[in-house]
Amino acid sequence: MFVTPAFAQAAGAAPAGGMGAGDLLIQFAPILLLVVIFWLLIFRPQQKRMKAHQAMLSSISRGDTVVTSGGLVGKVTKAVDGEDLEVEIAQGTRVKVTRGGISDVRSKSTPVNDNKAS
Repeated sequence: MFVTPAFAQAAGAAPAGGMGAGDLLIQFAPILLLVVIFWLLIFRPQQKRMKAHQAMLSSISRGDTVVTSGGLVGKVTKAVDGEDLEVEIAQGTRVKVTRGGISDVRSKSTPVNDNKAS
């Protein structure tokens, strides 16, 4: 029924100048730290992998052994146009593959492992 003295007191005064620049920086420091961590651990390595993959795709030439993203292994017989390649996956069997569908390029000197007994 009666108001207790703790509730009856007036609220404390607010700080005179509001929030300072240092206080604002301290509040945003964890967010900035997370952005830096994401950049260093996720975005930057992904960009490096993409650049290396693009360089690998642009250096494909006739005679290279390639692995498609579907797992087919074959030898490049010719570049049909800028984006497409003709790949021989078996003797007399040639398929047209886009450069974006190539996941790995093996050099001409790297033999394909046929699991044949010597």
